[in-house]
Amino acid sequence: MLDHDWLMRMLELRIGDPWILRLIRKWLGAGILDHGQVTTPDRGTPQGGPASPVLANVYLHYALDLWFEKVVRPRCEGKATLIRFADDFVVLFQSEEDAKRFAAALPKRLAKFNLTLAEEKTHLLPFGRRHWRSGQSHPHYFDFLGFRHHLGTDRKGRMAVVRIPSPKSVRKFLVEVKVWLREHRHDRPRDQQAALARKLGGFYQYFALWHTTLKLHGVQREVLKLWKRTLERRSQRGARTWRLWARHPWFTLPDPKVLHRTV
Repeated sequence: MLDHDWLMRMLELRIGDPWILRLIRKWLGAGILDHGQVTTPDRGTPQGGPASPVLANVYLHYALDLWFEKVVRPRCEGKATLIRFADDFVVLFQSEEDAKRFAAALPKRLAKFNLTLAEEKTHLLPFGRRHWRSGQSHPHYFDFLGFRHHLGTDRKGRMAVVRIPSPKSVRKFLVEVKVWLREHRHDRPRDQQAALARKLGGFYQYFALWHTTLKLHGVQREVLKLWKRTLERRSQRGARTWRLWARHPWFTLPDPKVLHRTV
């Protein structure tokens, strides 16, 4: 949880107007009404607050980003890179010893700012060209920004970092589709088709790399199954074969296409 005193000290480094700082302090300390009881938080930011993501980024910039650039990287024997998006981050090290030292120092650094690591998401993995063998599957992977990253082979037989939609991303999307179909099960089939096509289009837009096509076809099939089941439940005819449904010109969903060709 973000410590308010630390956050204000960080903001004071860049904001000179005391009235702005006072306003932020009052906003952070706004009371929360819960079952008739008002509590005043001394940590964290208001859930859903418009400034919360910005303040969280400022906090991690000073707690993590600058520390990595000014302290960690100069002491590394090999190359080191930090990639952070909001509160998710991946750190790449050329040297295994550098990675181990960082893994040992990171919890202490975050604890100084009253932050903790999510243990279930924190791993030290061997990854990269030295651990890749042509034609062999690599046992290690990590999930980041909705993608599952693992070592694979490109179309020319060279090592490539293969990115596919993570199981969590697929499950979340299918649950959203299922909920939407339940709420709109009485809409006209053509209207359902248009809405489902837009939803799939948004999913494709984010994940459509060249090596995700097979996975995206699987997502398309699952959405068709959910839609078919919804249509059959509202019909007195019950279950029908795929061939019968295919006779309807509207019973179709867009196929995935490669939209991002850079790996």
